[in-house]
Amino acid sequence: MTASDKKTLKRFYKAATVAEQDNGSFQIHLDGRAVKTPAGRPLAVPTCALAEAIAEEWNAQGETIAPHSLFYTRLANSAADAVAPREGEVVGDIASFAASDLLCYRAPFPVELAAQQAEVWDPVLAFIRDTYGATFEVTTGVGHIAQPPASIDAIRNALTAFGPFRLAALHMMTTLTGSALLALAHVDGFLDTSASWAAAHIDDAWQAAQWGEDYEAAERLKHRFDDFRNASRFFALA
Repeated sequence: MTASDKKTLKRFYKAATVAEQDNGSFQIHLDGRAVKTPAGRPLAVPTCALAEAIAEEWNAQGETIAPHSLFYTRLANSAADAVAPREGEVVGDIASFAASDLLCYRAPFPVELAAQQAEVWDPVLAFIRDTYGATFEVTTGVGHIAQPPASIDAIRNALTAFGPFRLAALHMMTTLTGSALLALAHVDGFLDTSASWAAAHIDDAWQAAQWGEDYEAAERLKHRFDDFRNASRFFALA
């Protein structure tokens, strides 16, 4: 079977194990048979630590397999089948987020919200500037502001060093937060997982404080935070 099957299946294997390959990659085996990606190739990941995390989620399955709980497997499938064949496009997509990054668009009012954004986001932009030599302009409102081409090129060049598995995780973190710069600052260790998520959702927290929390919206955010946290660990393991 492939690891992306969405049907509820009875567990058909006793144990998941890790097998190192001659090329230095690591496959995940179910009773000695390689897990395959949706494209039909054996799933091979770049580090033993990531392979062990994938094997662990397969070993944690009960009598039936719950595909939604195979997060690392699904993201590794995406890296192998969707990112690896088109790394340049994925790098370009992340760089496009940086070109219109969340951190660069500030609330014109109320002043308290704008002050919170500046307090949290300005240090991230300073970190990006110091780390990558990339300066980003800030504006108020939602009108587009053009960023220096050299800054976008600096971010793009940095992304090319990550490889498909880290790119897949970084792309997920970028889309979940709306900020490539925040995702980069996070994987570079500037902000931990919780601080990064809070930084991406200052507006949501402000609205909840003013008008009360919407239960369904809060639940959606919790699920998205779980995905962000798992993507962060995936990146670190890869």
